[in-house]
Amino acid sequence: MLTVLDAINLSADYLKKKNIESPRINAEHLLSHVLKRKRLELYLSFDKPLNEDETNLYRELIRRRGTTEPLQYILGSVEFYGLEFHVTRDVLIPRPETEILVEKIIESFDKNSHLKILDIGTGSGNIAISLAKNFDNAEVTGIDVSGEALKIAKGNSGLNKVNGNVKFEILDVLNQNFNPEVKYDVIVSNPPYVSVKEYPDLRPELNVYEPRIALTDENDGLNFYRVISEKSKNILKKDGQIFLEIGQGQSDEIKNILEKNKFSDIKIFKDYSDIERVITGALN
Repeated sequence: MLTVLDAINLSADYLKKKNIESPRINAEHLLSHVLKRKRLELYLSFDKPLNEDETNLYRELIRRRGTTEPLQYILGSVEFYGLEFHVTRDVLIPRPETEILVEKIIESFDKNSHLKILDIGTGSGNIAISLAKNFDNAEVTGIDVSGEALKIAKGNSGLNKVNGNVKFEILDVLNQNFNPEVKYDVIVSNPPYVSVKEYPDLRPELNVYEPRIALTDENDGLNFYRVISEKSKNILKKDGQIFLEIGQGQSDEIKNILEKNKFSDIKIFKDYSDIERVITGALN
């Protein structure tokens, strides 16, 4: 009968052979999920034997991870900005670098501000919900073209108890217009920024499992920035601000797009890997 330590060691070796990054950490996360314990608690239970049901379930989860299925989809959840979010293959997995986008908005305004915030392409709702959690008096709207994604986002708003100041609506930003009578203080987006040429070269975790619609614009990777910048002029308040996540090597082109659309005071921030990841600007 396998012990906890045996299971972790064998699974880590298997995942390593499958070229999975951080194989031991993956093995530990999956076993803690099976045993319904925190990962660090496994270190106090190395000699505990796994029963047959636990062994079979663990083997199945390890098999799935070995096919490059993302850990977060297998577990069904991910932590983002200190909050828990349910995720399925209908939504992009929230990533640590996107926390910088949230952080820059929080740093820019008083936490008691009565802000109207629009999150374009909300996906799991991670950005909208994190902002609603940190701005008690804000009105946050998250939009997405995917009805399935919005179901996940609405569930996450309940999970994180922010139903009172966040709402989600279906809207295709590329093909539909916003109500010009509704004005926002902040527009934020982590749009699809992978070009159609780059998409086939993404890691299998991305181009096999994550929703294509959330990754590529089926163009040059800049189409959403053009549309969002153009349409934001009509729905941002005077001196309203825009906050966008960007892909590696896109900062100069997106800066030009923002300037052409009357945004100024443009700032660019790097992520934890020293890659330019967030761009911000204010409407003149």
